[in-house]
Amino acid sequence: MRRLVSETSLRAQQLVLPAFVADGIDEPRAISSLPGVSQHTVDSLRREAAAAAEAGLGGIMLFGVPRDEDKDATGSCGAAADGILNRALTAVRDEVGDDLLVMADTCLDEFTDHGHCGVLGTDARGEQVIDNDATLAAYGELAVAQAAAGAHVVSPSGMMDGQIGRIREALDSAGHHDVALLAYSAKYSSAFYGPFREAVGSSLRGDRRTYQQDPANARESLREVRLDLEEGADMVMVKPALSYLDILRQTAEVSDVPVAAYQVSGEYAMISAAVERGWIDHDPAVMESLTSIRRAGADIVLTYWALHAARLLADGWRV
Repeated sequence: MRRLVSETSLRAQQLVLPAFVADGIDEPRAISSLPGVSQHTVDSLRREAAAAAEAGLGGIMLFGVPRDEDKDATGSCGAAADGILNRALTAVRDEVGDDLLVMADTCLDEFTDHGHCGVLGTDARGEQVIDNDATLAAYGELAVAQAAAGAHVVSPSGMMDGQIGRIREALDSAGHHDVALLAYSAKYSSAFYGPFREAVGSSLRGDRRTYQQDPANARESLREVRLDLEEGADMVMVKPALSYLDILRQTAEVSDVPVAAYQVSGEYAMISAAVERGWIDHDPAVMESLTSIRRAGADIVLTYWALHAARLLADGWRV
C-alpha cells in the first residue's frame, strides 16, 4: 500500500556524485572531515566513474585539486589543457563515454592562490573586491577548456552577475553548442561548506559573503534564479540543500528547467558524525535526507552518498 500511494520517488538516475581529483598524489587520499570520501588520482577516478555508470547514476561532478605551486591570482591552471581537472575530464569521458553525464565545476576558487571564486581587483576607494567582468572572461575560457576536455555539462558556481550568458556565448562561439549549463543559481554563504574546503585544499582568505547569498533572504535568490533562466541556464541549482528546502520548493515552482540541489559537505559530515557516535542509524538517515530533498522539488540531487544510495535502491530499499 505504501508503495502504491508513495508521492515521492528516489531513483539512481536522479543522483550525481561529486568527486575530487588531486594533482601530485600516487594513491587516493582520505578526507578527514568527509568519512568515506577521498581525493582521487586520475586512475582511481576512472574506476569511480565506471562504478557510477554501472550503478546507473545520472552523473559525476568533478572538482580539481591542483598543487599549491600551480595556483596563481587568476586561477590560470583551471583553463590549462594539462591542468588536473581537464586531464581528469578527458580520462573520465574516455572511460564512460556517454553512459554517464560528466560534469565540471566551473569556478576559479580551487585554482586561485587567494581561494576566491573570481579575479581580484580594487574599487574606487582602493579596497580589494571581486572584479566581476574580469571574472566573466576567465569563466568563459574555463568553460571552453572543460568542454574541449570532454565535459557534457559545465557548472558555474561562482555567483557572478551575468555568468550564464557569458559562458553560453563563449561555448557557442567555440562550437560547443551541445554542452549544457547547470547554474548554481541560489548558492548561499553557508557555514556548511567547511569539509569541502579541506577536500579541495582551499586557499581562501576572508569569506565570500559579497557574492554568495545571504541566508536570511529568499526573494533575492529567486531573482537570481530568474536571471539565470533568462540567460539560458539548462538547469538551476540550490545549495546547500537541507537548510534551504524552502528555497528549493520555491525554485521548483518558478523554474521551467530541471532543478538540482546539492547536499553539501557539512550536511554529509553531520550525519556521518552522528552515525559514528551511535546516535542515528546510517542508511535510514541517508535515505530520508535524500527523499526530503526530492520531496521539496529537486529533480537532481548531488550527494556524496550517490553510489551508496544507488546500491541500496538496487537492493530494494524503501524509506
